[in-house]
Amino acid sequence: MSASARDELRALIVELCVERREITLSSGKKSDFYLDLRRLLMRPRGLRLAGELVLERLLAGPSVDAVGGMAVGAVPLVAAVLAAAAHREPAPPLVGFFVRKEAKKHGLGNRLEGAFAPGQSVALVEDTTTTGGSTLDALDAVLEAGGKVTRVLCLVDRGEGAAEAFAARGVTLEPLFTRRDLGV
Repeated sequence: MSASARDELRALIVELCVERREITLSSGKKSDFYLDLRRLLMRPRGLRLAGELVLERLLAGPSVDAVGGMAVGAVPLVAAVLAAAAHREPAPPLVGFFVRKEAKKHGLGNRLEGAFAPGQSVALVEDTTTTGGSTLDALDAVLEAGGKVTRVLCLVDRGEGAAEAFAARGVTLEPLFTRRDLGV
């Protein structure tokens, strides 16, 4: 991972995404800081850096066929990783998908949308992990649909149980940053 790109991404996260104030997280827990990575992923430079650095991490480890995650949070990051892959020569054979919270009530009734296919080896991505709940839900959906989750990556792990939850499911959480890296 390029040290300068990593440093730039970390600085952008701290500048744009970290607020020091008490907040109630989706898990119901209280925290003394708020982390909103949508503020990063909805900016061209942040999106590009995040996609390139997650792709670098993906390519440096065990190979996967697809990258995906839970809608809506993971969708920009999945797209960023695929865009970064498209600019590589040769482009890695990687496709993307996202997981709905529940199957659609119309159309094909899919819960997984995009280029997912049974039998694929999958990396799940997420912007922020706390307890890992939504990504664990995505993991279950992928397994139920016939995929194999071999990797889970996130931009920031808040360090509040996600790594342990994934380890209990036989998958290592691979964060680009931890809360310590961000100084919170």
